[in-house]
Amino acid sequence: MTDTTHSSPTRPALWRKADKVWLLIAFLPFAVGVIDPPKAVPTVTFALGPLAHTAPFIVFAVLAVAWLKATGAETLLARAFEGREVRMILLAALAGGLSPFCSCEVIPFIAAMLAIGAPLSAVMAFWLASPLMDPAMFLITSGTLGWQFATAKMVAAVAIGLFGGFGVKVFADSPVFADPLRASPVARGKSRCGCGSCTPDPLSGKPVWRFWSEPERRREFGATARDNALFLLKWLLLAYMIEALMLTYIPPEAVAGVLGGTGLMPILLGAVVGAPAYLNGYAAVPLIDALLQQGMSNGAAMSFAIAGGVSCIPAAVAVWALVKPRVFAGYIGFATFGAVLAGIAWSMIA
Repeated sequence: MTDTTHSSPTRPALWRKADKVWLLIAFLPFAVGVIDPPKAVPTVTFALGPLAHTAPFIVFAVLAVAWLKATGAETLLARAFEGREVRMILLAALAGGLSPFCSCEVIPFIAAMLAIGAPLSAVMAFWLASPLMDPAMFLITSGTLGWQFATAKMVAAVAIGLFGGFGVKVFADSPVFADPLRASPVARGKSRCGCGSCTPDPLSGKPVWRFWSEPERRREFGATARDNALFLLKWLLLAYMIEALMLTYIPPEAVAGVLGGTGLMPILLGAVVGAPAYLNGYAAVPLIDALLQQGMSNGAAMSFAIAGGVSCIPAAVAVWALVKPRVFAGYIGFATFGAVLAGIAWSMIA
């Protein structure tokens, strides 16, 4: 008799392999249907409406990132870590605010930079700016929160990168930033995986602008576009469902009482609650939109977006994996202080 004990995956194995975000997307309307049946269908339709509105931005962002990956244009980022230290800090902050890397993809890139002797100041500038903005995030933020907020966040990302980079440069010889690396940083040369795709070492090769002439690059374009489209669709659909539930069940006066009004306190609270409430840079956009509709102040929204983006789990792990805890504490400190300053500045402008 044939042994069928291992012929099919066990339930624990299926659970480990299942995408928990898609499961949560399916569970939310089901739970609402059980607890409050009249609200189940409106929850889904509310989520699909903003998703359709954002669709053109998603399509453009997906194609743009796929083009960057297929051509290998991201290899040009390595040039930001060449030359004099001040120049490196400036270019690293700009590159971080514009690069297509997500938080999980940046680890091998940064490990390679540190391994070849790039100063921690330039790396810190890139690290702080990178999780806050990228081309896809700018487009999606513009489509939901407006181009003014997206532009302000992009400027804040670069400014915080510069703040952290020059801060490390000034205190480079202090006990906090001296000898920053852990004993076994991630090795250069490994493929980088995450946020939907795995690609080779971002420091190797040169861009090939006519990528369609090479089958491997065409496949890279298709795979990157597909994976990132699913990634954005998944997280935005979940976020819009959460937005619908927030608008339905959380009293506006409760949000306005904590995060509304003027002054420094709402901005500080926005920075404090940003980390635990942050899903990722894309899913945070509808969340911030819902909070603004319920009375969150403009300054608190900006500090929430900045502090949450830098200190959320993927971004924080990218730093924790490579440097010692004291350097990680410096990273969080620069991010939090920069988020508060960005919130104050935006509250005065918006």
